[in-house]
Amino acid sequence: MAKRMIIMLISVGIVLGIVFTWEAVISPMFLKKFIASMANPPQTVSTAKAVTQDWQKEIVAVGSLRAQRGADLSTQVGGIVSAVHFESGAEVEAGTLLVELSSADDVAKLNSLKAAASLAQTTYDRDQRQLQAQAVSRQVVDTDEGNLRSAQAQVAQQQAIIDYKFIKAPFSGRLGIRQIDVGQYVSPGLAIVSLQALDPIYVDFTLPQQNIAQIKTGQKVTALVDSFPGVEFTGTIAALNSRIDTATRNIQVRATIPNPDHKLLPGMFTTVRIAIGDVQKLVTLPQTSITYNPYGSTVFLVDQKKDDNGKDTLNARQVFVTAGDTRGDQVSVLKGVNDGETVVTAGQLKLRNGSPLNVNNEVQPSNDPNPKPGNQ
Repeated sequence: MAKRMIIMLISVGIVLGIVFTWEAVISPMFLKKFIASMANPPQTVSTAKAVTQDWQKEIVAVGSLRAQRGADLSTQVGGIVSAVHFESGAEVEAGTLLVELSSADDVAKLNSLKAAASLAQTTYDRDQRQLQAQAVSRQVVDTDEGNLRSAQAQVAQQQAIIDYKFIKAPFSGRLGIRQIDVGQYVSPGLAIVSLQALDPIYVDFTLPQQNIAQIKTGQKVTALVDSFPGVEFTGTIAALNSRIDTATRNIQVRATIPNPDHKLLPGMFTTVRIAIGDVQKLVTLPQTSITYNPYGSTVFLVDQKKDDNGKDTLNARQVFVTAGDTRGDQVSVLKGVNDGETVVTAGQLKLRNGSPLNVNNEVQPSNDPNPKPGNQ
């Protein structure tokens, strides 16, 4: 009996020793490792300094270029092309002869009509003298006058038909590509060549009706075209349409741009910028640095602190900001970020307050106020 009691007491002691050892030594060690494994590891982000820049509000629109005067030249009458007096792409002055159509039969008919008109004139003059001598009646003279006017009208009509066969430039400008050849028959209305007056050139664009109060004639505009990256073409607003489009509630605007080098051509796509208001100094950030949420816009600032060992560490601090207008890849910040503070520009989706940071700025998001398509 005593032997069994001793064995039971030893077993209980062993069990209690194991429990005590677990609670006092092993359990805290595992707990410490678990908590350490749950710690927030450093997150790799890119950063940038918030800077104060001159900020000019502007309206941006999409437009297209149009010649001040432009037309596809054609003929009013049909005929065979007998001569072409221009080269494709040439600059011509108003009144320059461009194309001749065969007109020999028309000239012959004109000479016949002129002879008839001359005879009618002679008859009318003779009967006028005879009327004074009362050799003919007034009715005969009136008939002669009518015949003369009719003959003269037929001469003028035939002359106009001949003139139609000599196509001239109605205004000065640049010709396009020739669409006809000598010996070809052209029917009335067939396009012969395009003629465009290129200096100055118009840019037509539309703006929402709420922008009407911010624009006026004479206001400066800047046009950008993909064909000439980095080149700005400046001009002024020439006219505003007298009505609003009821379908879109937009107003059509036309600006005039000097084009002495003829770089701009009708039909080109262009981006139009109109500066409005006064220049302001605002803190600007790359647009990627702001996280937009239903409850507000936020950014992560980078704070430099010392850890328990006295080593410098970087930590994220989330702050709410009031964002203003955008300009290219930039956004203005009205409140929440000060000049010179460092903000996270990429990688903020994996951050929370106090997250340790590892900064890598080898790749930076674009921060260009006037980005070009080639830079995207």
